Amino acid sequence: MARHLARAGLMLAAGVAGIAAAQTFPKEGNYDFSSCWSGVANMVAFDKTNMAYSFEMMGTTQSVPPGGAFDKLTFRCVGLNYIYEGKPITGNAVCESIDSQGDKSLAHFTNDGPKSTRTAITGTGKYEGMVSSGTTAPVGVFPTIKPGTFQNCNRQTGTYKMK
Repeated sequence: MARHLARAGLMLAAGVAGIAAAQTFPKEGNYDFSSCWSGVANMVAFDKTNMAYSFEMMGTTQSVPPGGAFDKLTFRCVGLNYIYEGKPITGNAVCESIDSQGDKSLAHFTNDGPKSTRTAITGTGKYEGMVSSGTTAPVGVFPTIKPGTFQNCNRQTGTYKMK
């Protein structure tokens, strides 16, 4: 179960859709950033091949290279993941992020297997009207420090366009 938690957290993570306040960059382009988080899961472990859980996680981001789009944000996500008949993890998450100036964004993640799809929903301040989409890829599986928790990182890439 702990391995499934860590793997799922990898895939649905880091719902961030914003830009660090002190940075300037083009109104549209590509993004590439890493996000790391930790969270708590509420598990229904029916058997070894069928399980589901809701989760909440929080973390931060760093763009590649530092100072680019989506750099130094803090985020929080809630979601639901499930595994039926041992098939890869499927689920959804909604994540909010905030930058150092207090501007926020909201993103949705759809997970079907080892990668997730990220789509911007809405935002405030500089993120109002932003459009973005991309994918997330897990960095690896980290050990669980406490039962019912998970921690991990992923890499997110895609495109964005500011209003």
